Amino acid sequence: MSRFYITTAIPYVNAKPHIGFALELVQADVIARYQRLKLGGENVYFLTGADENALKNVQAAEKEGRSTSEYVAEMSDRFRSLASALNISNNDFIRTTEQRHVKGATKLWQSCKPDDIYKKSYSGLYCVGCEQYYTEDELVDGVCPDHKVKPELVTEENYFFKLSSYQHKLEQLINNDEFKITPESRKNEMLAFIRRGLEDFSISRSRERARNWGVPVPGDDSQVMYVWFDALSNYLNALGYAANDSLYKEFWDNSGRKLHVIGKGITRFHCIYWPAMLLSAGLPLPNEVFVHGYVTVDGQKISKSLGNTVDPVELVNKYGSEPVRYYLLREIPAWEDEAKFKQRYESDLANGLGNTLSRVTNMIEKFGNGKFIQAEGVNAYTPAAASAIEIAMRSYRFEAALLAIFNVIGEIDAEIEKNKPWEMAKEEKFNDIQKLLSKWGTMLLDVSHYLKPFLPDAAKKIEDKLREHNITKAEPLFPRLN
Repeated sequence: MSRFYITTAIPYVNAKPHIGFALELVQADVIARYQRLKLGGENVYFLTGADENALKNVQAAEKEGRSTSEYVAEMSDRFRSLASALNISNNDFIRTTEQRHVKGATKLWQSCKPDDIYKKSYSGLYCVGCEQYYTEDELVDGVCPDHKVKPELVTEENYFFKLSSYQHKLEQLINNDEFKITPESRKNEMLAFIRRGLEDFSISRSRERARNWGVPVPGDDSQVMYVWFDALSNYLNALGYAANDSLYKEFWDNSGRKLHVIGKGITRFHCIYWPAMLLSAGLPLPNEVFVHGYVTVDGQKISKSLGNTVDPVELVNKYGSEPVRYYLLREIPAWEDEAKFKQRYESDLANGLGNTLSRVTNMIEKFGNGKFIQAEGVNAYTPAAASAIEIAMRSYRFEAALLAIFNVIGEIDAEIEKNKPWEMAKEEKFNDIQKLLSKWGTMLLDVSHYLKPFLPDAAKKIEDKLREHNITKAEPLFPRLN
């Protein structure tokens, strides 16, 4: 069987998780669950985690007067708890302070071609929020385009990676989709960036500037690895790269597909720096990077640094995980508009999916003596509809896939209104009613199958309800909002 390896980015733990990362978790989870339906669970491996080695994490700990190790451990638990709250089906959660990560990052550094790593003095404009150097022309009105702060001028001696040596190879791989970037607009951005000419980039920091925090550079105790060099290796290290474990062999060396799901702000690191590092180390590249957009508020991305975050755990506590999952997938919303969230909840989930299940099970109880027999030859999704879902998932158009799935709910409701079983019962047409209920129940089972990646709890409740020995009216899947 083909293997499928999927990862999210690993966010910094300098503040509690925000709704933007919740979006990424849910999108990756849907892809992972969808692939498990196709390939079988043991053939899919899903990784998320937390980046604990950044300078911004140290600064956040200092601000609270706490040790960095204690602070990052507590904050990483918040990210792990978010995954649990959203019912994310990840196989593993990696922290970059773990020994398996430190050993793997060290091995990757040592595996790069010796000529690709060299030491030199450097002066540049550095944004701690991005953990990235900027050139003057990349700034907007003199400030970082994402964090709206003026970068600090940093001068020190660091190790550099010879990115310039990989310019033509990277252009070829990306242009031919051997290393695929989705959507096409992000691919074109990366090709344009490469064609402007790649410059070597710094891959270490002085131990002093890093506040004595990070993965040590092999053979030079005065330096620690630049956070991005060590962080990117997490995708290997969670599989046991350092020890060449069986998981690493299965899901990286011999994997059918390796997919990274990331936000657009870190595209350059994943689509240019990362493949170049892997090429230097003689390791296989990922097959694809899927770049999702930002969740925005007033046209600005949600960011811990900007202080405009929305707490996804609070939303889950208020509405439940499945409505939050659904709305993120359906809308990629501007979260200041909670009224729009409520509208989608009521129309699609409470009045749509939940109400249809209640209507059908209520009629099975009243007109079918609680018995449901699955109809033969009924398929709610024509080959064209099933193909539309597959095509939407291949291009990560989650909203299009959900629209195609939910169309069947509308069809069931329309047929109920057209046939009016309650009127048929007055004429004692119970055999005809039974055929209709068998059809609608079977269609709902088909809906539940396609919903499994998106709303796994709701899908299971639909299946369990329709397989009861004595079916009664279903409790609301999604209670009405007050």
